[in-house]
Amino acid sequence: MKRCDWATQYDIYLPYHDEEWGVPVYDEQRLFEFLILESMQAGLSWRLILERRPFLMKHFDNFQPEKIARYSETKYQRLLNTPEIIRNRAKIKATIHNAKRLLNLRDNGQSFSQLLWSIVDGQPIVNHYKQQSQVPASNHLSDAMTKLLKQHGFKFVGTTICYSFMQAVGMVNDHLISCFRHKEV
Repeated sequence: MKRCDWATQYDIYLPYHDEEWGVPVYDEQRLFEFLILESMQAGLSWRLILERRPFLMKHFDNFQPEKIARYSETKYQRLLNTPEIIRNRAKIKATIHNAKRLLNLRDNGQSFSQLLWSIVDGQPIVNHYKQQSQVPASNHLSDAMTKLLKQHGFKFVGTTICYSFMQAVGMVNDHLISCFRHKEV
């Protein structure tokens, strides 16, 4: 079975590639989870994030924004001292801050999912790349998402993070055309 080149680098990539990456996600909490994971990944390897994902899920209350938004200074300090997760001050603070921003959207009658998916008019964009080298790290859509999220007060949402997020949640299908998942998602 042919897969995207990156998916065969490490065993941990296979289930992620085959079952999750590029599948459209509309659920608000799952979208928030992927935003956290992509923010945590900045400057690190995706392998590390996938290895630590269960611990991130555990220590960030299954990525529930309602709980994360209420984290106290004590909880923040506890996270900084938890070796199983990504202990980056800015990333942890941004996660807590972004949970509050998401809840603010809700309080103002806006859907986090609809806001994000508005970037692609609610429908996945299917790309037709033949080689991994053709896949961009960012584009005008991720630039627009970054701008939109920053307008709503979100942090740690640069264009590269946003493009990786869009790939992960299926807003763009960047599976190579030779990959069996390209047609499936």
